Amino acid sequence: MKLDILAIGAHPDDVELGCGATIAKEISNGKRVGILDLTRGELGTRGSAEIRDIEAANAAKILGASMRHNLEFSDGFFVNNAATQLEIIKIIRKYQPDIVLCNAIDDRHIDHGKGSKLASDACFLSGLPKIETFHEGNHQKAWRPKHVYHYIQWKNIEPDFVVDVTGFIDKKRAAVFAYESQFHNANANEPETPITSTNFRDSITYRAQDLGRLIGVEHAEGFTSERFVAVKTLSDLI
Repeated sequence: MKLDILAIGAHPDDVELGCGATIAKEISNGKRVGILDLTRGELGTRGSAEIRDIEAANAAKILGASMRHNLEFSDGFFVNNAATQLEIIKIIRKYQPDIVLCNAIDDRHIDHGKGSKLASDACFLSGLPKIETFHEGNHQKAWRPKHVYHYIQWKNIEPDFVVDVTGFIDKKRAAVFAYESQFHNANANEPETPITSTNFRDSITYRAQDLGRLIGVEHAEGFTSERFVAVKTLSDLI
């Protein structure tokens, strides 16, 4: 199965929080979108890896993702090296996405920046024919995605471009809150974290509203790019 878009996150819920509405919109337009999680989020203060496995599957179903896979790298301790790069390369070559969405280049959680660089490096290396990988005993052909973009996470990084996601914020919120163990719950007995506050819960909407305000729409999500963002004509701009 070939994908149009592969969204990569260091932890389950990174993709939903960073670009859930964009994914939902692309899927509604007939695009095949897959999700690749690098870790199971086992170091998360709340819940467990097993709980997040279930939550991630539920979130993918809400969004309508064509596939979701977890590489089970070590949460907090994975590194950007040949071994981890090759595992991502195998996924890229298997699904041949045209676009890859990945973690913020710089963010509060150290895994986000590490995951961003790891995914970006793997996208480049995946296009080198002399790097040999195999899937189910078959040699994989080289494949390099046309575009690699980084979604925005905790920090309010200035985007290089924004996507109008009006009409899809409710689906994003539903996918995010499929991770019931991670976010605000007045009855929870587990420790509070930066993402369990009502402010963080509400920020999912108000940050999208603010980006939307700036471009004259209801809601938007922002992305950064490692290269110049180009348009074919001025008419492509909104």
